[in-house]
Amino acid sequence: MWPEDNKYKQMAYTINRTDGTAITTITDGTVDNTTSVQLFGKSFSGFGEGLNENLVKLLENSASTSAPSAPLKGELWFDTSTAQLKVYDGTSFKPSAGAKSQNSAPTTPSAGDLWHDSDNDQLYVHTGSAFQLVGPVYTAGQTLSGWKIETLASAGGNKVVSSMYAGNTRVAILSKEDFTPSVTQTGFAAVKAGITLNSTLGAVFDGTTTSAANVDVSGTSNTSSTIIAGGNFLRSDAADTTTGALTIDADAGLIVGGAQELTVTVSSNDVTIAQTSEDKDLKFTVNDNGTTKTPLQLTGADGGVDITGDLTIVGNLNVSGAYNYTSSNIVEHSDTFLKVNAGGSEADAGLIVETGDTDDARMFYDVSENFWSAGHGQSYSQVIRLADAVVDGNASKEKVLKTTAAGLVTVTNVNLAAVGSAITSTSSVSVPTTGQVVTFVNRFKQVATTDPSDSDGVDGDFYFVREA
Repeated sequence: MWPEDNKYKQMAYTINRTDGTAITTITDGTVDNTTSVQLFGKSFSGFGEGLNENLVKLLENSASTSAPSAPLKGELWFDTSTAQLKVYDGTSFKPSAGAKSQNSAPTTPSAGDLWHDSDNDQLYVHTGSAFQLVGPVYTAGQTLSGWKIETLASAGGNKVVSSMYAGNTRVAILSKEDFTPSVTQTGFAAVKAGITLNSTLGAVFDGTTTSAANVDVSGTSNTSSTIIAGGNFLRSDAADTTTGALTIDADAGLIVGGAQELTVTVSSNDVTIAQTSEDKDLKFTVNDNGTTKTPLQLTGADGGVDITGDLTIVGNLNVSGAYNYTSSNIVEHSDTFLKVNAGGSEADAGLIVETGDTDDARMFYDVSENFWSAGHGQSYSQVIRLADAVVDGNASKEKVLKTTAAGLVTVTNVNLAAVGSAITSTSSVSVPTTGQVVTFVNRFKQVATTDPSDSDGVDGDFYFVREA
């Protein structure tokens, strides 16, 4: 410019942003580096080169490993270290868009950066401190695994379900309602409200649960000592069998019957078997060659015990009440001895025979006298033994007599009966009575000089005949 030429006056440039705010003022003939590109003043001699460099920077978005030193909000920068296009937000450069696709995580990420793991086909987002997996949750090598939202057709319309996959195999379907798929779904002929497992896999729930609505009793094979098949549990709604011992670890015990008639209870370690129905019996039956018999019955009406058949007791039979034997007049004992008052203190003991009146007949051992007694009507006397008899009734009076070895007996006196018939037998060894002696004397008739006739006496009379 020529000073004398008033048409050309020196004037500085004021450079404004898009919003109208000033960035800088450039005087004539100078260059300004306030921003990432050069800003030229009027009549700057290196204008052409600088302008071209500015155009190149714009084309390559200032491609460099280092961010522009004087960026403006909205400025683009291609980070060559991460191969990302970034935009300045007034504070820092942030990735502009898209994800970095490579087999390893970017080394200098910023918050919000996306990274596509090219090996595993998974997308990550950087949180500012680390890459967080966005999805899918499985790698390419693992194939489809986890929950997948699906729509299945049915006669009642399409049903939205969540399917659980493992290694690209559907293991379970989660549904809010029951339905039957109209298109075949392998392992899922029907879908139930809740979780339905794939029937072709033998899939099971394994773990701990606090409750279950049902137990599958179709199987009885246990998978371990702690995993028991449902068919091995005893049922309460049907007849069942157990091969193991059944323990009721409670004193209330066992209750049987529609009206709970039979109970087995424990109290203070004592066991009670009870028939609780009034006046009803407790019967014990056996199968005797195809016939049911009741050898033992506890009778509720009278509290008695009825035994049918032979009773064998190994040990002692102790009876505190009366012993009644009504089916026969004879009581038989196969033992050679019958023992009474066993184990008791000394007391008179023996046999009592009931009679029609109040006085019974007894035979017992009198312990105070040390001999056997017998009698009736409370009048009893000693039962004499052979050892108690004597041969000398004169020396030992009021004793029972017995003969000596020679057949002799000694007495003080003998009183004979006053009556009797004549002795007619020559072989009789009986002692004559007084009557027999008198009769014998009366057989002797008066003396006569002639023989008696038949009318003079009877057979057996003795006659004395003297000579005339």
